[in-house]
Amino acid sequence: MARDFKKIVAWQRADDFVLNVYKLTDKTFPPDERYGLTSQIRSAAVSVAANLAEGSGRETLQDFRRFVYQAQGSLSEVEYYLHLANRLGFIEESEYKKLASERADVGRTVQGFIYWLNDQIRIGRRS
Repeated sequence: MARDFKKIVAWQRADDFVLNVYKLTDKTFPPDERYGLTSQIRSAAVSVAANLAEGSGRETLQDFRRFVYQAQGSLSEVEYYLHLANRLGFIEESEYKKLASERADVGRTVQGFIYWLNDQIRIGRRS
């Protein structure tokens, strides 16, 4: 059963987050990091929204939930890359805190979605 992932609040927030990651890395990361940390953080951020989108096309809620857990793991990966970029001086503390806060907000939304999926699965809804 295909679901419209664009209506999922967690996806909407993750999609906005990806744009902010791209803008930040474009603006502040050194050019010689294009194939290093820049690529890694962008890929992980994109993976959050992409996993939510891909999972929405799965047949069962259990399958969907598996992809949402993947999205949550990608958010943790982004968290580390932001930390590293801050330590390396690629981003200023204020920018780091702003993006880290947004990442945490996306994480809370994804976690809330997992709770909702768990409730739906518990009551016997399959798709």
